[in-house]
Amino acid sequence: MVDVVLPVLNEAEALPWVLGRMPVGYEPIVVDNGSTDGSAELARLLGARVIREPRPGFGAACFAGLQAANAEVLCFMDCDGSLDPRALPDVAEPVVGGHADLVLGERRPERGAWPLHARVANGLLVRELRRRTGLRLRDLGPMRALRRGELHQLGLEDRRFGWPLEMVLRANEAGWRIVEVPVAYLARSGRSKVTGTVRGTLRTINDMGRLLA
Repeated sequence: MVDVVLPVLNEAEALPWVLGRMPVGYEPIVVDNGSTDGSAELARLLGARVIREPRPGFGAACFAGLQAANAEVLCFMDCDGSLDPRALPDVAEPVVGGHADLVLGERRPERGAWPLHARVANGLLVRELRRRTGLRLRDLGPMRALRRGELHQLGLEDRRFGWPLEMVLRANEAGWRIVEVPVAYLARSGRSKVTGTVRGTLRTINDMGRLLA
């Protein structure tokens, strides 16, 4: 079994599609981070395990999911419909098979799925990450897989939007084998709280920039 942490903030529109496409053996843990649209109640009705994290922040929701997980292998992914859960086995397989310690889903966007400002920001962050670490990554993909116990040992501290980058930085420092596999990136349901606005993208850059400083 693989646990899948799904940070959620007002994703009632996308939840049925996401949860309905979860592969057999992949158990969703929906972490409600203050939704006001009934996301938590809907996820529970759809059979997902739901926990609430009142502290705002993407990293806070991910950490709460980590704390609640039980499976040896753990995945993270956005719950906005931009990523297809059916790609999870491709992302998890190198970890399950012992060939990698951290796998990132490298996003291959369909038309209209990735706003230009968000794509440019991601590219700049990845370029700086490559320069500082030597990692040959092309994306800081939000669909990822690793072993739960090893993630605990990294001791991630960021509870905002720097969580995904801190994970990669600390994993690299610990000598982890980090690889990418391609995943489709779809036009999401509704508007993203992070990449859908310039303000959200700037907030993410600020949080990740602090980690690279």
